[in-house]
Amino acid sequence: MNPFSFYNPTKVHFGGGTIRMLGKELNEAGIGKVILVAGSGSIKKNNVYHQVTDTLGKYKIKWIEAWGVRPNPELPKALEILELARKEKVDAILAVGGGSVIDTSKAVAAGFYLNNLWDAFLGKEQITNALPIYTVLTLSATGSEMNANAVLSKPDAHMKLGVFSPYLYPKLSIIDPTVQCSLPFAQTVNGALDAMAHILEYQFADDTPHVTLAINEALLKTIMACTDNLKTNPCDIVSRGNLAWSATLALNGISGIGLKGGDWACHQIEHALSAFNPNIAHGEGLGVIFPAWMEYMSEKDPCRFQRWARNVWDLDSPIPAIKRFREKICSWGAATSLRDLCIKESNLQQILDLIMKNQPIGAISKFTAVDIQALLMLAF
Repeated sequence: MNPFSFYNPTKVHFGGGTIRMLGKELNEAGIGKVILVAGSGSIKKNNVYHQVTDTLGKYKIKWIEAWGVRPNPELPKALEILELARKEKVDAILAVGGGSVIDTSKAVAAGFYLNNLWDAFLGKEQITNALPIYTVLTLSATGSEMNANAVLSKPDAHMKLGVFSPYLYPKLSIIDPTVQCSLPFAQTVNGALDAMAHILEYQFADDTPHVTLAINEALLKTIMACTDNLKTNPCDIVSRGNLAWSATLALNGISGIGLKGGDWACHQIEHALSAFNPNIAHGEGLGVIFPAWMEYMSEKDPCRFQRWARNVWDLDSPIPAIKRFREKICSWGAATSLRDLCIKESNLQQILDLIMKNQPIGAISKFTAVDIQALLMLAF
């Protein structure tokens, strides 16, 4: 196993009814005023908003509200919320939602102390401080509730970039899987695909650290089994809980230990897709790109995928395993081709150009424009 350093300071309260612990945690941390960041309003329909404001009120925590974060979160909304946070002189950011809400909140937390928020995503300004971040998770997908990453899009430039800073680890994340029972199945699937992609980005980078690989294989099988169960019973709390915790473990550092940092070509490619069309859900885009990437790479290096085929799919060869992977995605009603995502063949050159702006692409194999073009055609 390769040498590694592991650090994750995020405290987690997991389970039904844990939202009520938020106010006490904020009070004990000396937080007097927060900005509550949320999406389109679903948290008012599933009782999460009521639970959050109840516990804030009980502990006399003041709050202001910032609504309207969309999937594939965008820089203009983050800047709008940042301006409000500065004006109101808040002590902390409270993200109540899924990965898009949490990533926006992280950007605001960092931007509070930056000259130019987007420069941090471009690597031109370092994040050296951030407001404390607290999260109440309502959709398990990105793992942002327990990592130090954030992704934002800049729509006018068709750019979607990520940033990492140890200052962006949430202080506390509350994961109550019972609040996810009302999710449409498509959103559950997109979350599952996102979590699986995080694991797979690491899984093929190195075949020597058997402990990490074994953990990842168990996570992949758990995610698929739970998603299958939730298709027929969305309120299966055992499956909700296992899926939620698997998605958190998929990108809190555990899944990458000793695996040379992973590959991440598929994420770079998908970021260009959803920058081209923000209506493409990140997880669904990954569900199209990853099997195509595996098919393309397995032609060059089939041995790299044999363990995954054997231990996840009980098959001896990667090609039928990739076929089974696509069939599983299809059984969940998700896209399996770029055509399913309403991408036209005439769009591929523009998407290729967007992908090639973000080089280098991949770690296992450095992808050229020719490689990307071939992969896009496999995905089409």
